[in-house]
Amino acid sequence: MQLQNHPQAAPRPSRDPRLLFFQGFLKRPAMVGSVIPSSRYLERRVVREARLATARLAVELGPGTGGTTRAILRALPADAKLLTIEINPDFLPTLRAIGDARLLVHEGSAADLGAILAQHGLGRPDVVLSGIPFSTMKPELGRAIVRAVSDALPPGGRFVAYQVRDRVEKLGREVFGPAAVQLELRNVPPMRVYRWEKRG
Repeated sequence: MQLQNHPQAAPRPSRDPRLLFFQGFLKRPAMVGSVIPSSRYLERRVVREARLATARLAVELGPGTGGTTRAILRALPADAKLLTIEINPDFLPTLRAIGDARLLVHEGSAADLGAILAQHGLGRPDVVLSGIPFSTMKPELGRAIVRAVSDALPPGGRFVAYQVRDRVEKLGREVFGPAAVQLELRNVPPMRVYRWEKRG
């Protein structure tokens, strides 16, 4: 898939997102779950699995400092929207500095996805992407997030999660059934990319 370039995307903020991401990991390791942001290879694989070219609304859970967010925006149509939900307040200024008119940045919990969509006057997303570390959170919170994603998606909607460990696969199987899985080795650490489609 060719990634589209959109003129409304602003340049990266002057503060190095990699340093900010590392500082976020040191402050809240259970929330961030990795020492460095995703590689461009992982970003491309996640975008490819999400099949964003025809999406009208995408949601990203746990965008961090926005590396994957920028890749999603490049792949989305010019008239689509992207809602990002980030629980770490330290990352919000960097996300807002992306400066793309299609981007909505929300501070909150992914478990509240339905309420957040309603708060912004948004309908059902075509795809939900997630980089939040399910392996470091309590299982009941992980289940609540996966159920919230399922409730938000229409039939045929996609859930794409990239993870170091397989906790999300086990949680997702309870709700969506088996996942399609790919492994991206060109990332530190290597990541599994899981994709589900909601049944009708």
